Amino acid sequence: MAVFFRLSPPPFLLLLVLLPLSTGFLLPTSVAAGGSYDGVGGVGGEEEFTEELLLRPLPDRKVLAHFHFESRVPPSSTNGRHHHLFPKAIAQLVNKFQIQELELSFTQGRWNYERWGGLDYIPRVNAKPPGLELWAMFDLPIDQIDATWKNLTHALSGLFCSSINFLESTTAFAAPRWSFKSHSSNLRYGALPREAVCTENLTPWLKLLPCRDKAGLAFLLDRPSIYKGYYHSQRLHLFSSETTGIVLEQTLTIVLKPNQQRTLTTYPTDQLFQPNWSVNSVFRKKLMGQCVLAKSSKVFLELDRGLVREMGSLILGDSYSNKGFEMSVAPNRVIREALGSHGDSVLFEYNLNDYGENNPLDVGITWKLPFAWSCPQAPFHANRFLMGSGNERGSIAIYLQSTQTSESFSDTADVCMMKIAVFQIVPWYVRVYYHTLKVFVDGKPQVISDIVEKIQVSPSEDKLSPGIMEVMLRLPCSTMSVVLTMDFDKGFLHIDEYPPDANQGFDIPSAIVSFPSLHAKSSILAEDPKDGSPLLSKFQESNLVRSYTEVLLVPLTTPDFSMPYNVITFTCTVLALYFGSLLNVLRRRVAEEERLLNKVSSTISSDFPFDDGGDALGLFVGTLNSGSLGSSPSNIPSAHVVSCLQFSGLFIQYFNGVFCMSSFLFLVVGERRLGSCYEAQITSHACIKVIFQIEG
Repeated sequence: MAVFFRLSPPPFLLLLVLLPLSTGFLLPTSVAAGGSYDGVGGVGGEEEFTEELLLRPLPDRKVLAHFHFESRVPPSSTNGRHHHLFPKAIAQLVNKFQIQELELSFTQGRWNYERWGGLDYIPRVNAKPPGLELWAMFDLPIDQIDATWKNLTHALSGLFCSSINFLESTTAFAAPRWSFKSHSSNLRYGALPREAVCTENLTPWLKLLPCRDKAGLAFLLDRPSIYKGYYHSQRLHLFSSETTGIVLEQTLTIVLKPNQQRTLTTYPTDQLFQPNWSVNSVFRKKLMGQCVLAKSSKVFLELDRGLVREMGSLILGDSYSNKGFEMSVAPNRVIREALGSHGDSVLFEYNLNDYGENNPLDVGITWKLPFAWSCPQAPFHANRFLMGSGNERGSIAIYLQSTQTSESFSDTADVCMMKIAVFQIVPWYVRVYYHTLKVFVDGKPQVISDIVEKIQVSPSEDKLSPGIMEVMLRLPCSTMSVVLTMDFDKGFLHIDEYPPDANQGFDIPSAIVSFPSLHAKSSILAEDPKDGSPLLSKFQESNLVRSYTEVLLVPLTTPDFSMPYNVITFTCTVLALYFGSLLNVLRRRVAEEERLLNKVSSTISSDFPFDDGGDALGLFVGTLNSGSLGSSPSNIPSAHVVSCLQFSGLFIQYFNGVFCMSSFLFLVVGERRLGSCYEAQITSHACIKVIFQIEG
């Protein structure tokens, strides 16, 4: 008979369990919706999270996808300890290191300024140099910034699973004065051009989102689709102040080539159709709705100014289906720039609140006519390259080529002049001689004082600090090309300072070219303040136009890394031969060997008689005593051969405890069945010598 007992917990345990639950139900409604409870008497402000996606066709038959996630937390007494939406790790970094502004980017590939543009919001803010770039502004005294920067790099390295901690050394970061940001004495800048970007960096970046990549727009981030693109840059921008709190902006910019869905049709003008594409064809997924914790979730498909100008009257009003193209899904709203001309960009807005798992969003575009256009360009395209040959010295050249758009960005009405700021950081082992700076305008050398408005130079110190150059150029808008050249010598590194792939060369971070007199923005129609879009508000901000040059690969003189191995092996071989021969000479006793050999031969003759008489044994023992090879096998009778084989087997039994005789001789004589006593004599002679040397 089974007896069941029902155990009930004590009443005080039930109270301990129910008390936190009841407290959670009694909190204000705004806290459950994302607000932060201050624990004193109310809510310290609501936390917000928004997600947006911008899709844009590019002139070279590619597609730009720009993901924009923004998290906000208001200032409160509990900032950094208790959050519902905002990532706690980021809030702790801000409070611990007193960060005013920070930007971290991981980039694979290089932004093509000539084809993808360099003037609108995406290239101005989200076009980054290859590898890793980090800069931060601190609200600290000047003497504490370097130590804080070192600790910050270690914290970010662990947070994003990367090599940011390599920027802790004073040889890896710089403190620009005015070329990077104005009034930035408390700013530190560093870059790692060779940093590899992979899913190990993307996964912790996604963990900062409330819904991770399980829902919302981040659900589209299919890893193979992302990393097969031509350009991929994940960026984290952080801004903190006492009035606005902390604003975290996470962006992911990808340039992909969609799968070809139509046969190329050539027109007399040699124009090709743009490929038809959709979200599903690009990312292999459809949008199943928004993140439930997001305040707003929107998708924009943009046609930039150049494409709209090329279409002309084909796109008028709010039409999303015309003779030029057709959208796969009707948009919720069509947004235009407020310039009022036919060359304004157009955005088609989709609200993810209207879509879900049963009704996924798969926005796309189908082209009906071929179009060729160009994106808005910055006043100059910047390139950088090396000159010279050999492993001793060379020159660095920065080449600025006009896009013939400078006159529209002039800073004065009377004389059209353009300001260009160049910031370059060079490792210490590339010793740049800044006094050799030369400026060529339209191929003609110029006096430095006539072109350079101001310059700030910090020469490098060996193994202490890199070389830094900040130069401000003032040029007429009619300038077509500018070239800056500087000579340098290549230094020598200690063998411990070389990387594993030293023969590949050493990377010099990208130079930054900006236009201080040019602050571009888009004139998007004002949004409803109750339902504003952070991405569209970024479009309307006046940002400094900035572009990056290529990363330089400088070959340095490298030692022969195989030489230490060769020296070690050769030395060990010589020592082994020397000491082996020396010990053999010192330990060998010839007379004792002969005495023992005679004793063994006499013992074998008396203990093991042979049917064949003593001929074979005498021949064998005589050969051992004399050390000669004995007679030729052809001179030995066949009966002696048989006796020799029998003797060898008995000899093995006699020296049963000796490895040489019980294994080597048995294999040679017993298994191979030697056909002559001549070979057995040689083998036995060698093994006996070894035995005597070991036992003696």
